Amino acid sequence: MASIPVNVEQNHETGVDGKGIIRVILADTQAIFRAGLRKIFALEDDIRVVGQAETLAQTLSASKKFSADVLIFESALAPNPAEAVADLVKQSPEVRLVVVTPDSNEELTLELFRRGAHGIVSREVEPELLVECLRKVAAGETWLDSQGVHWVMEAYRTQSLRPTGSRPKVQLTPKEALIVSCVTQGMKNKEIAARVGTTEQVVKNYLRKVYDKLGVADRLELALYCLNHHVVDGTKIPPLPVSGNGHAAAAAAGASSSGSASGAATSPAPPFPEKLS
Repeated sequence: MASIPVNVEQNHETGVDGKGIIRVILADTQAIFRAGLRKIFALEDDIRVVGQAETLAQTLSASKKFSADVLIFESALAPNPAEAVADLVKQSPEVRLVVVTPDSNEELTLELFRRGAHGIVSREVEPELLVECLRKVAAGETWLDSQGVHWVMEAYRTQSLRPTGSRPKVQLTPKEALIVSCVTQGMKNKEIAARVGTTEQVVKNYLRKVYDKLGVADRLELALYCLNHHVVDGTKIPPLPVSGNGHAAAAAAGASSSGSASGAATSPAPPFPEKLS
């Protein structure tokens, strides 16, 4: 079968390359699957397909040549999908990878996650879930289904994903421990700021420092690491401040109850949802 060249859509509408537009490269062996995804994404105002590929070589070329936010990568494109993911992450670190797998596989899921995949979905994923996955991943979050989260949690608990000695033992400051404890309880930055008595930007700054200290990439890895290593055991989270009319506390509480923080666990054995949001 002759290979097709990388195909790129040029869209000159105002804002296509601006804030809020998710630029996607489709890398899949099946033209019919790529065509189906293009039709799905065409219905979304914030998603644009900027390129496609049907071989690993074309995928590497496309991710280097074209400006994209997310690469949808079929695992069957490479004999060793995990190595291919590592190569893509190294070559284009600014592009976030969503890997499409033929079915749920524990070993492959863990290896893809370890090598840098930002999202993993089944080939049978519902269109609306895939669209939501793209938006979450493009926003810097991690996407795994409930089975995948379970595998990752168990791997961390048994030290089979990353050896304990691979990260230095560090000591968090009291403020860092407090903020991290809030993250492991599923709180978003808005509520954390309200409880700690600071601003959302300060919370973000603290979290970036903690990521660097612990060698984690996002809130999901942070929560898993802290639960596994008992980093914030015993840290007491202050209650929400109560204003005169109670509106501030209610708003912050509502923000927390509307959805857990990106991939954050909610207890030592958290009931993760079907997707991380």
